[in-house]
Amino acid sequence: MQSHILVLPYPISANRYWSSRLVKPKGKPAFTSTYVTPEAKAYKAQVLALARKAGFARPITGRVKVEFTLFPNRPQDWQKRMRKDGTAWDDTVQCLDLDNAQKVVLDSLKDVVFEDDRWVREIHARRAEPDEHGARLVAVVTPLHTYDPQSVLFGLETAA
Repeated sequence: MQSHILVLPYPISANRYWSSRLVKPKGKPAFTSTYVTPEAKAYKAQVLALARKAGFARPITGRVKVEFTLFPNRPQDWQKRMRKDGTAWDDTVQCLDLDNAQKVVLDSLKDVVFEDDRWVREIHARRAEPDEHGARLVAVVTPLHTYDPQSVLFGLETAA
C-alpha cells in the first residue's frame, strides 16, 4: 500500500485545541461542554488545504497506520546549547509532549486524510532534533491491507 506524506504546521497544544465551559440551563443541572476552539478550526483548515494540495480529494476509507515526527523550532542559541551538551542539547528546547501532539494531529487529520480516528490501527510518534527547516510535523499515513477471514479460508483474499 502506498504511504502518503504530509508536512504540516507545528500543532497547537491540546489545551488550546479544545476548551470547556460550564453550561447552566434554567431549571436543569449544570454541565460542562467541551468544544473545538477557533484556533483549532484554523489549524484544521490549514491541514485541509495542505492535504488537498498533496492530492487528498477525499479521506482514506478503512484501516490506516499513522506515523509522525515532531520537529520543534530551533532556538537562536542552539549552537551554544549544543556546545554545552552535544548529545542532549535538544532536550532543552520547548516542545509539545508527543501524546499531546498525537491527539491534535489525529483530530486534525480526521475527515481530511482518513475517515475517522477509530480506523487508526497503528501509531508511531517521535520527536526529532530541531533543524534549519523550522517547526513542523511530518505525518505519514499508510492504508493497511486487511483480509476478510472467511475469504482467506476459501483462498479468496481481498483488500478492504
